[in-house]
Amino acid sequence: MARDTLDNSPIEGMDALIAWFEDGSKPRERWRIGTEHEKFGFHVSDLSPVAYEGPRGIEKLLRGMEGLLGWEPILDAGKIIGLVDPTGGGAISLEPGGQFELSGAPLETLHQTCAETNAHLAQVREIAGPLGIGFLGLGFSPAWTLAETPRMPKSRYAIMSGYMPKVGTLGLDMMYRTCTIQVNLDYGDEADMVRKMRVGLALQPVATALFANSPFTEGRPNGYESFRGQIWHDTDNNRAGGLPFAFEDGFGFERYIDWVLDVPMYFVKRGDRYIDVAGQSFRDFLKGRLPGLPGELPNMGDWTNHVSTVFPDVRLKRFLEMRGADGGPWRSIVALPAFWVGLLYDETAIDQAAEMVREWSAEEREALRQAVPRQGLDAPFRNRTVRDLARDAVEIARGGLARRARLNREGADETGFLAPLDEALEKGTPARRMLTAFDGAWNGDISRVFAEYAF
Repeated sequence: MARDTLDNSPIEGMDALIAWFEDGSKPRERWRIGTEHEKFGFHVSDLSPVAYEGPRGIEKLLRGMEGLLGWEPILDAGKIIGLVDPTGGGAISLEPGGQFELSGAPLETLHQTCAETNAHLAQVREIAGPLGIGFLGLGFSPAWTLAETPRMPKSRYAIMSGYMPKVGTLGLDMMYRTCTIQVNLDYGDEADMVRKMRVGLALQPVATALFANSPFTEGRPNGYESFRGQIWHDTDNNRAGGLPFAFEDGFGFERYIDWVLDVPMYFVKRGDRYIDVAGQSFRDFLKGRLPGLPGELPNMGDWTNHVSTVFPDVRLKRFLEMRGADGGPWRSIVALPAFWVGLLYDETAIDQAAEMVREWSAEEREALRQAVPRQGLDAPFRNRTVRDLARDAVEIARGGLARRARLNREGADETGFLAPLDEALEKGTPARRMLTAFDGAWNGDISRVFAEYAF
């Protein structure tokens, strides 16, 4: 999230919270694609992580990007922690360990997403190159310990860092040592949201398998293809997971709100100040009984910020976030939205995907989530494997993209952006190919990943 919200509008009961989500509904012609991708910065000279301060630090990089782009700085206690395009074109933000994130603009086609990605990476290289900073596209930091990883001066991260060890064993690893690619997609109305949410949740493990790209921890194989995927199983299960209630009869905005209200809070923002209310209840806040702010009632800004602190596999805001994929090299950045746009933005495709997952039980969906991080495409499912499911899903997505028929200037449609997924199905996941190289050509030298997977 680029910037925490300040909105002093009062919350007029449950109806106001429902209306907040309903305001995200859009007609099909206004559906857009918003792609977010994170990357690890490292010093090219010694492959060490990049701290915030110093002549070759993240702060210097952000100030350089500010000058190059003309975007407005986002400040936290006087320190620059991101940039935002004042015309609505996107934002740059920092994850807790200095992971550098682009939250892309809402775009109409994947061709535009590709152009945006290429432009961003070129801009980053223009500023980072003279600073001796490179960037790595993986799902988990392959070489650095948690202690070696820097911490960014962002107030919400300090609150989260204190709370995470109380609710799971891997929350700090999630914050400081993971990267993701995600896509944000629109819904037409509540019923369309429900359909997309269910397909997205059921097939999220398939996306995790296809994009599995985090097999190393502190220089050695960690036993997983997507260790990032495994981390989410023990980060904070009160706010993460596959949302089995989303498949129950009657699911909609109100049921999701009920769940969010019961997810413990992290903070309340008042002006430039972050108030630590970690573990406290938004339901109590609505009644004026929040221990951290006794007698005070929440506003819509508090709600918006709280919604941003839940981490299910598919997150509902005024759009839907697909959150299951590891970070990866540049081809993966467009392949991820291609997969989900193909599945969810075409009527025939979403009908086929919904039929594909319709009879899966809650137990089967959860077993799939649990198996994929370690086994990737080889994970079993019924009498098949996830590779079989992935092949089916990719073909459905290919058909959806073909029917969208969004052409570039050369007359090519969007199906070409699925090529990295075809490669994963044919040659193995990115993680599997890296492990093969580690045991072979790399001769156990983790430094090779910085050369071969850098942007």
